[in-house]
Amino acid sequence: MSDLPRLGLYIHIPFCERKCPYCDFNTYAGLETLYQATVEALIAEMARWADPLAGRTISTVFVGGGTPTVLSPRQLEQLFVAVHRTFHVDEDVEITCEANPGAVDREKFAALRALGVNRLSMGVQSFQAEELRLLGRIHSAEDARVAYDMARRAGFDNINLDFIFGLPQQSAEAWAQTLEEALALQPEHLSLYSLIVEPDTPFFHWVNSGKIAAPDEDLSAAFYEMAMERLAQAGYLHYEISNWARRASSADSESETPHFACRHNLLYWRNEDYLGVGPGAHSHLRMPGNGSYSEQRWGNVRPVRTYVRRTCEGEPLAEFVEDISPPLAMGESMMLGLRLVREGVRLDRFAALHGRSPAQVFEHELRRLSAAGLLTLDAERIRLSRRGVLFGNQVFLQFLPEA
Repeated sequence: MSDLPRLGLYIHIPFCERKCPYCDFNTYAGLETLYQATVEALIAEMARWADPLAGRTISTVFVGGGTPTVLSPRQLEQLFVAVHRTFHVDEDVEITCEANPGAVDREKFAALRALGVNRLSMGVQSFQAEELRLLGRIHSAEDARVAYDMARRAGFDNINLDFIFGLPQQSAEAWAQTLEEALALQPEHLSLYSLIVEPDTPFFHWVNSGKIAAPDEDLSAAFYEMAMERLAQAGYLHYEISNWARRASSADSESETPHFACRHNLLYWRNEDYLGVGPGAHSHLRMPGNGSYSEQRWGNVRPVRTYVRRTCEGEPLAEFVEDISPPLAMGESMMLGLRLVREGVRLDRFAALHGRSPAQVFEHELRRLSAAGLLTLDAERIRLSRRGVLFGNQVFLQFLPEA
């Protein structure tokens, strides 16, 4: 497997203290009695992969959710011990853990750091009290500032903060103030997401009933451009459509991948391999066989009790399995790679994965999109233009085969 050297591990913790009304992730509140059983099931699922992945090295670990920090320090320790016992973990592994400012304390941060977590991702979402109430967050702006300070004191020197913009009736002044408060903390990384009203969420029903206004797409685009300009002024490098990394040195300005870029998420955007464990977790693996390899993705069953029962009884966990055809794999490499606004789709990486160049596969699409000013092409890569970044979703669809 020397041609498949990198593998990410995602561990899904499906629990929250309270479910946010905009969230459609596979997360649940009020299931505290299932915490320990789920931890044991996660460990058992990882053990299933010890032999199939014996030749692979785990280069990144991402513990997400949900809110992983609702687990006790002892439960978190059980998980991390199992990771190192089950897999070959790179000495330079990046280990990220998500945290909610309302579900952490000094002891929890110290425990995470002692367990080897070297990157923290905190879901702040806003520094405006009214916006936090609308989003159903359990923390205040002050809670977020205190949690950030506690994380620094615990020794974290690589912290990401998440924010949401384009909220109903959000003002430019409120968004600008949130950005300024975020920048004042000087995190290494910022993730900014436009609010999407997902089906079957309370937000969706509130919008449909007229309880809240639908997000204004033009206003969201204006807020996005505002963020791009302000973060650039503050020394942050826009390396992925929704992600910025603080410039670590002068070399970062010329690098396609900033020092503080999330290495785990880069695996996704480069269409590389990752194993997901936990209820509803997704995986993407290329497995060798008969002189070639098969490329599959699958997703685990979502209900926590079903996941725990099937794991304990040794039953299959996959809710769906998809064999990825070459046309779909190439289209996804374009779609995902173009999200990397600095790196783009590297021609050599695309050819190594698929045995053909993007120009051979997508000649018509590349010509048309570059003529429209949405793509830039050179001898090494294909990237979104500044205008293309604003219309990314429309550009991505051009590379996916029709269903």
